[in-house]
Amino acid sequence: MNKYSRRVSRMLAMVAIGAVALTGCASNGGSEESSSSGGATTTAFGILGDQGDGGTPVAGGTLSYATYAPVTSLDPTVTQPAGATGGSEMAAVYDVLVRYDTQSQTFEPQLAKSFEESADHLTWTLKLRDGVTFSDGTPLDANAVVASINRYNQRRGANSQVYTQMVKSTEAKDGSTVVFTLNQPWRTFPAILSFGHGMIVAPSAQQGDKFTPIGAGPFTVVSLAPQQELQLKARQDYWGGAPNLEGLKFVAINAEQPKIDALKTNGVDMIYLRNAETVNAAKDEFPGYIETVSMSMVGQLNNAEGRPASDPRVRQAIAYAVDPEVLNQRARNGQGMPGTDLFQPWSIWHGETDGITPDAAKAKELVEQAKADGFNGKITYVGVNEPNAQQIALAVQAQLNAVGFDVVLENTSNITDMVKRLYVDRNYDVSFGAYSISDVAPEIRLFSSLSSTSTNNILGYKNPKMDELLGKVLSAPDETAKRAAIDEIQQLVNTDQPFLAWGAGTNFVAWNDNVYRVNPTVDGMMLFDKAFKK
Repeated sequence: MNKYSRRVSRMLAMVAIGAVALTGCASNGGSEESSSSGGATTTAFGILGDQGDGGTPVAGGTLSYATYAPVTSLDPTVTQPAGATGGSEMAAVYDVLVRYDTQSQTFEPQLAKSFEESADHLTWTLKLRDGVTFSDGTPLDANAVVASINRYNQRRGANSQVYTQMVKSTEAKDGSTVVFTLNQPWRTFPAILSFGHGMIVAPSAQQGDKFTPIGAGPFTVVSLAPQQELQLKARQDYWGGAPNLEGLKFVAINAEQPKIDALKTNGVDMIYLRNAETVNAAKDEFPGYIETVSMSMVGQLNNAEGRPASDPRVRQAIAYAVDPEVLNQRARNGQGMPGTDLFQPWSIWHGETDGITPDAAKAKELVEQAKADGFNGKITYVGVNEPNAQQIALAVQAQLNAVGFDVVLENTSNITDMVKRLYVDRNYDVSFGAYSISDVAPEIRLFSSLSSTSTNNILGYKNPKMDELLGKVLSAPDETAKRAAIDEIQQLVNTDQPFLAWGAGTNFVAWNDNVYRVNPTVDGMMLFDKAFKK
């Protein structure tokens, strides 16, 4: 794969969390749930349903899972390591150094045996489990961990910029010990090792330009038909014991209602849902894992020089012109969670500062000021040729035109073209996407979306003040300090409007009543090493 193709493939994975959002074991723990002001959606987090843990595990069978964005590659530097975009698939093959326990709400060792922070908060020491091997029989030792992380950063995998900014060195001290020395304190540093950095690929995986998915996880690859089907088989010598399941099958089902229909008829065993209507319908019928995320609806603005949104008045005018409640009615049937807060009141990161209030008169005044200085009012909105996406595009166009803009809608034929247009060519003025930021370690995706150094920042927004605030969030000593720093980001966004917050949302991984002990970790990723079917 050449450099350009690798970049496009990686950006395809990245945008699956953004542009693709256009379409809209856990032992049985409780979930937190409260009403949302935006409609029927509830702000739940955790396992839903009362099916219990299933008792004595049953061996055998293949579990089929209709995910959100089927994978094209199992290379963690190419495929976004998130629940919606291949994270569960890759965790099944590679495992993770650290997992997030949704019940205790703490990060726990997985491939790692222990993880300890120094008294000055600048060093983390990771001890590996004894006797862990990759599926090719070679040992998963400290040198392999360091090599995998270095490869990940060199190839600019997701979140690599935040890692390289915060981590001074990653060293193998002995065969089972890795020491991470930080440039500044990061109390939630283990979180990043539950994503792509913690998916350790074997040294033998990369041979020249050829990558073979060889990991230390509970399953190995049987076949991969990109964007169609991935088949995995259980690994009998997995360090945690042979999986109960014989295999996993990840399949593509394009729309969310057909996924629900397939689950009802036992066509599949699990499904991933994001659209407010289908989530609300399915969560009352099936057990599963639900997570509410912030900024699942955002307006992307191209801040680059020469673009209309390089003028702060244009950005502010767009922000005041678009009412998220209108988008909710047009594209979510009133069941979404609209709002301009980065983190809404249900989130633990909601601070003292609210988002802006839509104001068409103020928007019109700002447009007139920009036109007086030569702005011609023309804006290009780039979307995907898909019904739900078109509803959002038309609603945005109508509201912007009403205050003096002249919006041209341009639809790409598919997500691949959308990726190239936004992430490679950066040829757009306004678009729609999602940041989908969980309350768990929000600093990672905030940095990825807004930092001047992040390759995943397609806004062209470079502000030293924002970079400073992101650093404050990363190094916050406690929850109160982190919330205060995020509140400062809200204040800066209200002024600068580098992007537009249009609403939060929920992701729901539903499964049939005969599926047990699928274990959720961070960002909607699922672990299957203890899962079974009855």
